[in-house]
Formats: sequence, structure tokens, C-alpha cells
Amino acid sequence: MISHNQIKEIKSLGIKKYRDASSLFVAEGPKVVGELLGHYPCRLLAMDGEAQAAVALAREGRREPKWRLLADKVAAGQPCVSVTSQEMGRMSQLRQPQGVLAVLERPREMTWEATLPQRELCLALDGVQDPGNVGTILRLADWYGIANVLMSPDTADCFAPKVVQASMGALARVTPHILNLPDILQHLGDGVQVYGTFLDGEDIYHSALSAAGIVVMGNEGQGIHHEVERLVTRRLTIPSYPVGRPTSESLNVAVATAVVCSEFRRRMLPISHPIDR
Repeated sequence: MISHNQIKEIKSLGIKKYRDASSLFVAEGPKVVGELLGHYPCRLLAMDGEAQAAVALAREGRREPKWRLLADKVAAGQPCVSVTSQEMGRMSQLRQPQGVLAVLERPREMTWEATLPQRELCLALDGVQDPGNVGTILRLADWYGIANVLMSPDTADCFAPKVVQASMGALARVTPHILNLPDILQHLGDGVQVYGTFLDGEDIYHSALSAAGIVVMGNEGQGIHHEVERLVTRRLTIPSYPVGRPTSESLNVAVATAVVCSEFRRRMLPISHPIDR
């Protein structure tokens, strides 16, 4: 059973001040919840009847992997509260509830190691405000093996419902760090590259790229803030094709992040040779 007050409290977690006050956030759907259970302490896992039936079928191998992942977590001893579809609709942050909702504890401190950019590639989001973009970028970081993402305080909250859903479970493997970017960037070790994306930068496809450092992605409309821009050591651009042809003003920040991450990782791959025929 779930009470009216519990439903009200869960619904309130769609608002940042309540997430901050409680250090809780909401995840929904079998894929996202299944990924995050075990990585964040769970205060409550709720499923409606349809979702519980799907979990039961998944235990028999008769549902897709996203349900089997969730079924494994429940079978491992994760307590679950049964709710009606109407109750799920009242507490869900989604227009179309997916029958599974978890209230999770977010970490109170996410420790940033100043030496990380000396050893690995990191992303930094400077004022990226659209939750869908932030969630997609976290998902991209997960795909490209980037384990740490710095976020300025004016970037969308990484534990907001839309960000969590768009990240598709990436928060199980990617650590977000909410920090003052100028303070962090000006205290990096010698030789650490800080890359930034600009319309007037050097062509990323003809630039030397390092295996470690920080790549800064800027605000959707204003780009990288001046305080951060002055600390960028390498200005990059993604050229349009063909050069000089009238085209869109710029790329969506999540799309640009995908292109940039792909090019950095492509440089790290060993050269492959055609298969002998």
C-alpha cells in the first residue's frame, strides 16, 4: 500500500528545491530503474499490476532484456510496493507512466579529483540548460567511456526527472560533478588541454587531439561563457559540408557532443586493416 502523503512527496521530487532538501530523485521505467538499482540506495520501488506481470514473465525469459534486468534486481531482494495504475499516474513525472518508479538517494558529495583530466578524457557542460540535452550528453558520455562530466551550477540538474529519463541509465556509470568551472579549469596541472567548441575554432578533423583533458560544451544559445572561454587552450569547430554552403547556424549541443566524442575516440582506436580476401 502507498499513502496519499507518499504520493504527494514523490510527485514533489519533480521540483529541484524538494530534491535538494531531501537528497532524493525519481527514476521511471524498467530500463532506467533496472540500471540504477544497486548504484543508488533505493527508498521505494513501486510497480503497477502490468509491470509486475512483465517482471514475472521476464523471470521465465519471456520478456525483453530491460525487464529481465529489473527482474534480477527484484529477485535479489529489492522490496517492491504494489500500486494501481491510477496511483502510478498520480506520482509519475511522465505523460505516459511506464508502470515502474523508484525513489533513489542521490550522493551528497561527488568527489572531484583534480588529476583526472591528466589521465582521462572528461566532459564539461557550461550552462547547458535543456534537460533533454543534458540527459542525452550523459548517455553519450556513457557510450564513449567518459566516466566524469563536470557541470556548471547553471546547467540543468542532472537528477531532474527529464535528465534521468533521457540519460537511459547512464548515471549508473557516469559521475556528474557540479562545480565552478573557472575555478576547476584554472587549477589543472601543466600540459592538460582544455578543448572548447566554437564556430571560429580549428577544424576538429585536422587537429591534434589528446587522449586526456577536458572538452567544454557551451550553452545552447550563448555558447561557452567568457570566464570559461579564456581558460580554453584549444578552440575546435565541427565544419559544415561543403565549406561555404549556406546552412544552419549551428548544431544542437547534444549532436555536437556526439560528433566531438566520436572523433576523440576514433583517434584512440588502433588502425584496422582490410580483411584479406
